[in-house]
Amino acid sequence: MTNQVVTKKLSDSAGMRWTALLLLALAMFCSYIFMDILSPIKSLMESTRGWDSTAFGTMQGSETFLNVFVFFLIFAGIILDKMGVRFTAVLSGIVMLVGATINWYAVTEAFQGSALETWFTNHLNYIPGFDELGISPFYEGMPASAKFSAVGFMIFGCGVEMAGITVSRGIVKWFKGREMALAMGSEMALARLGVATCMIFSPVFAKWGGVIDVSRSVAFGVVLLLIALIMFIVYFFMDKKLDAQTGEAEEKDDPFKVSDIGKILTSSGFWLVALLCVLYYSAIFPFQKYAVNMLECNLTFTEVDPSSFWAGGTVTVVQYIIMLVVAATSFASNFMKKRSNEIVFSLVAVLFLVVYCYMGYMRQSAEAVFAVFPLLAVAITPKLGKVVDNKGKAATMLICGSVLLIACHLTFAFILPMFKGSVVGGFVLAYLTILVLGASFSLVPASLWPSVPKLVDAKIIGSAYALIFWIQNIGLWLFPLLIGKVLDKTNPDIIAAVENGTMTSAEAATSYNYTAPLVMLACLGVAALILGFVLKAIDAKKHYGLEEPNKK
Repeated sequence: MTNQVVTKKLSDSAGMRWTALLLLALAMFCSYIFMDILSPIKSLMESTRGWDSTAFGTMQGSETFLNVFVFFLIFAGIILDKMGVRFTAVLSGIVMLVGATINWYAVTEAFQGSALETWFTNHLNYIPGFDELGISPFYEGMPASAKFSAVGFMIFGCGVEMAGITVSRGIVKWFKGREMALAMGSEMALARLGVATCMIFSPVFAKWGGVIDVSRSVAFGVVLLLIALIMFIVYFFMDKKLDAQTGEAEEKDDPFKVSDIGKILTSSGFWLVALLCVLYYSAIFPFQKYAVNMLECNLTFTEVDPSSFWAGGTVTVVQYIIMLVVAATSFASNFMKKRSNEIVFSLVAVLFLVVYCYMGYMRQSAEAVFAVFPLLAVAITPKLGKVVDNKGKAATMLICGSVLLIACHLTFAFILPMFKGSVVGGFVLAYLTILVLGASFSLVPASLWPSVPKLVDAKIIGSAYALIFWIQNIGLWLFPLLIGKVLDKTNPDIIAAVENGTMTSAEAATSYNYTAPLVMLACLGVAALILGFVLKAIDAKKHYGLEEPNKK
């Protein structure tokens, strides 16, 4: 008999592949914080920097401008396929950090009154071609700080979307043939805690010491992106060791061909997945940027005694720790082998969630209310991943997610305003709706992303993810801009009151009627629901395997 020595790869070790996942997830956690760093302080940006809803929405939409209109995401996919996961991961970390630093300087006091501010005030008011097409990232009258901030956010956006496709490719590399849907769902669940972290701490840094300075919030995000870069560098060496064991090279022997993109674009299944992604993400990410302000406008908040515990800085840290306990126990419950232990962990999570919600109520904080957004998603995303891995039903889950998405946005539009004046009732309804919205969104990473490898060849999967992200970015550019414009257009009385001096900018920032933007987002859910049924029908006809389990 011939004795064969079997070399165990890093990816064969559950501990090592989950460590690699943790590094990627922590990097994305930091990037998610910066992505929405200004979202919970929209009203402060309006009162301290003169950003109305149109300026705020235009700046927020600029994140994806270069990805969409300069096709940077397509190039990022080519770079990923050509240069490999680890090179692209480190590159994306550097690009995010550079863009974030520019974004930070734009909102500092040092920028105010500088020669750079004067230049931005006098320039970029008209861009030939882009203005005629209605897609310019700037406009005449846009505050200079918003323009320069948009430049930094564009660069950051290139990095964060490059990181997104790289992380997806990295998970496929380390988890293919194993618990891939669980890994993708877990990565996104951890990354989305960044949303809650941002919502809780961004206002704290902005109001630190009783002196409002919005640049402190952005600086907090910049430091976290430096940590993200370190995470990618550590992953670089892990991934390099894995390739050394397998004998694979990061660079591909075959050069990238434009015809590869043609293969992807001719797949009807690919197009349905891409369109579902753009609809889902457009109904969620742009909403996140306005959600805190929407709550400020639709809930009744009472002033908290400045000398009480609920108005201090300590309560913020305590509440965040409680939130982490909720996330950790609910997430860990998915991995309990004994049913009794799973129940205990779930009950602890529910108990601490109730405590968290009570503290948010006592603090009378819109930011703390919306921070529950990812918590239910953290709890159920791994469960959904397990279902897809072991039983399938990915397309069915997407249909369920669309229904929940529609219900939540319509609740915000029509039912929540009815509770204005009812402090307890409004808070309870807001908490429940936000939790369900987060749960509906968790269906995307758990069911949709793991389906992409079933639709395209492994050689061009990086380009496939890039194309999906590019199509998705069109929505992420358009809808923050649309929400801002719709808000201003449907609230002309508020705009007029600010202009004639009968209402201050601070008062206006919390007085908007959000019904029209929310109905617009609900319509995206309706379109996603229709496409979900179409995808399920095509899958049954062409046998893509979307309803089949990932594990064979």
